[in-house]
Amino acid sequence: MRGSLGLMRNVTKIGLLLLILSVAGCNTLKKVGDDELLLTKNSIYVDEEKVNDSEIKGLITQKPNSNVLGYPLRLNLYNLAKENPDSSFQDWLHRKEKREKRLNNLLSQKQVNRLQESFIVKGASDFLKRIGEPPVVIDTALTRKSLERLEAYYRSKGYFNNSGNYGILEGKRKKRAELEYKLNLGKPFIIDTVQKNISSPELDSIYDASLDLTLVKEGDQFDLANFNQERERLTTLFRNSGVYNFQESSISYDILRDTTQLADDQLMDVQLNIKKFRSTSDSTDVNSPYRIHHLKKINIYADYVIGGETDSLQSLEYDNYTIFYKDRLRYNPKALTDAIFFQKDSIYRDLDRIRTYRQITNLNTFKYPNIEFIPDTTQTQLISNVYLAPRPKFSLNLDFDVTHSNIQQVGTAFSTSVITRNVFGGAETLNISARGSIGLLSDASLFSDEPFTSELGGDVNITFPRIWFPFNTEKIIPYYMLPQSRLSAGTNFQRNIGLDKQSLNSILSYNWSPSTQLKHNVELLNVEFVRNTNPDNFYNVYRNTYRNLDNIADAFEQDPAFADFFEEVDNEDDPFQLTIPEGANKFVDTVLNNNIILDPDDLNEVNRINERRQRLTENNLIFASNYTFFKNSRVDINDNNFYQFRVKLEGAGNFLSLISNVVPYNKNDRDQLLVFGVPFSQYFKTEFDFIRHWDVDDSKVIAFRSFFGLAVPYGNSDNIPFVRSYFGGGSNDNRAWNAYELGPGKTNNLNDFNEANLKLALNLEYRFPIAGDVKGALFADAGNIWNVFDNEDNPDAIFTGFSSLADIALGTGLGLRYDFTYFVFRLDVGFKAYDPARQGSDRWFSGYNLKNAVFNIGINYPF
Repeated sequence: MRGSLGLMRNVTKIGLLLLILSVAGCNTLKKVGDDELLLTKNSIYVDEEKVNDSEIKGLITQKPNSNVLGYPLRLNLYNLAKENPDSSFQDWLHRKEKREKRLNNLLSQKQVNRLQESFIVKGASDFLKRIGEPPVVIDTALTRKSLERLEAYYRSKGYFNNSGNYGILEGKRKKRAELEYKLNLGKPFIIDTVQKNISSPELDSIYDASLDLTLVKEGDQFDLANFNQERERLTTLFRNSGVYNFQESSISYDILRDTTQLADDQLMDVQLNIKKFRSTSDSTDVNSPYRIHHLKKINIYADYVIGGETDSLQSLEYDNYTIFYKDRLRYNPKALTDAIFFQKDSIYRDLDRIRTYRQITNLNTFKYPNIEFIPDTTQTQLISNVYLAPRPKFSLNLDFDVTHSNIQQVGTAFSTSVITRNVFGGAETLNISARGSIGLLSDASLFSDEPFTSELGGDVNITFPRIWFPFNTEKIIPYYMLPQSRLSAGTNFQRNIGLDKQSLNSILSYNWSPSTQLKHNVELLNVEFVRNTNPDNFYNVYRNTYRNLDNIADAFEQDPAFADFFEEVDNEDDPFQLTIPEGANKFVDTVLNNNIILDPDDLNEVNRINERRQRLTENNLIFASNYTFFKNSRVDINDNNFYQFRVKLEGAGNFLSLISNVVPYNKNDRDQLLVFGVPFSQYFKTEFDFIRHWDVDDSKVIAFRSFFGLAVPYGNSDNIPFVRSYFGGGSNDNRAWNAYELGPGKTNNLNDFNEANLKLALNLEYRFPIAGDVKGALFADAGNIWNVFDNEDNPDAIFTGFSSLADIALGTGLGLRYDFTYFVFRLDVGFKAYDPARQGSDRWFSGYNLKNAVFNIGINYPF
């Protein structure tokens, strides 16, 4: 409660700050001179049609001041800063005759001088100027420059004789104006013929063989972008066809027509020029035709030290490679040669060089390699030297974190790992890690008599830089796809968290990347065993379930036949409650044995509680396999216009079910097959996750995410294990609900941890800069979870078809983010706009206020 009041105070302070800034915003023109005009808008018209293309609008040099939802925040922050804080301080200091003398006596003259440089006097203004934005006043010189850039852009598109002008439109509001750019394009020039002038006969042959792929074609409108892309294409083509030293600067185009002369046909001829190779040696220019090069010899230096001698190294020949090493070769020769994509006597390909760099880096055994090519005297053959500088054999990592959650008031976590490289001589990496945590429970009485939680775990992970399989997969998954195999095993112990779990897991997985945008991952074996070591704590952990059961039992608390089910507690509203676990379990057994007669609704509720307790307290064995396909069009971290697509398919229990026909299994009282005394899970699960970002302008981004997940139990299971089910709410999902509080369906937070086997989620977020590294966001989150094809019988929780889409919850809100460069700290406030758990019109905006808002803290963006 105290934390909520503090948060409300902070929100109030933020509101007051925004109010102050709004008042200050009334003087937007404070620093705009009498003979100046504040730029409010840019408009571009091309042949009388308005242009909204962000690329073209980006050519304008002067842009209006940025705004946050229409409010010029950064401009008004800048206006709050004093122009000359030093002069203002001196004026204040000498405004009264004895002020300076009194300050000198109180602080000393040196401290008064330092006060002038303090944050209050000068630093605040400097800070406001730094995060603010000066008013953008119209500068006709910059306006003419913008017009020239627009004309140049359209000339690059073939409109060589376009013309333009601009106008300054003053509105009714004083000292404000808009800029309007108008361009008349005229007729574009069309490429009539493409001629060539290629100095090297070998390049000429390569060019002719690729004419079908050319981007500069007869009959197309002139577009300078196509010419630039064609130069890049030809450079890539030649460097992948043996010309290792080809330079893009050797390619040029001539336009064989005076484009300043107007004509009816507007046709033009183009000539492609590819000059000779030009190099500088001993200050003498050397020009020679480009030649195709073959690889004569490939040397691998496995123990290279920068600046070290190579003459004393030993060597061996392996598969047409020469491997140099010091003292003894610590690597399997095949592991080295498999990472090199050059082949002796083959032509040079730049693609092989790039793949070699990627694969050697992927080994995680060597630092970034250095590859050298030396031509021989014939200028047709190359000697390739690959220098490999090894990483340290061992490395140690230590991490320490402070955590907080709805269970822990505060917690500390540590982890350590030891990495061993080149374990078996084939560039394998062994990672042995241990982790632990201890925390103070938020309410120890709910979970345990002890106030602390603890967790301890460890993993052993070994990675092979190849597909580790009985059959050769190189033809299907070649080494340039960066194949990896991972074998891991681990365990984890939790105490005073939930039902106190112990888990064992083992994974055999493969992953490979055909390109930088595509990735495949196959977990051939994903085995997880979860043992609940304290199942008697169920009703302490799942308090909502216990309260529902205790409310039903209240009708029998005065019956002497059931007196041992209850205990007297210090609670005026409910002085007698079921004891945990004996009383609660006996009451359920008595009801299910028909020794207590309940109405049908209460009987169904007790039956559901019993099934949920059995499900959540029983041990789980998950023997699964899965496949994940991932595609990402993002070029780099600065690319804000991209998409991501992920598909995952998972099946569990099929192998164990298959061999049950050969090896007979025992069964429990629910007719489930048991392995080591535990019923194994059997289900099929599929997930689709799509993310799309649009770069609007001025660092504004629209981000969208859609997710669909479905897990269907069958065979040996009638429900999905808790650890593989779905939940709604939380900082990365629907932010108007806390994690596990949303759903299923239209139910109103029935359980402490609500989960189901069907999930649909849609998220939309508008991100915008506020000031400096502070960012803002407006978001809308929609979605819910449901039960389907399992043993759930509550109709409000079951997905029955399109009508169930009316149960999709909608949350909206706003967020503040601070960009620390390496990560983003995020605070989101979500409001329930549509709550399917309510009835009728109360579903809309009933809890749309700060009192019912949900505050989420997160690291980095949610999607």
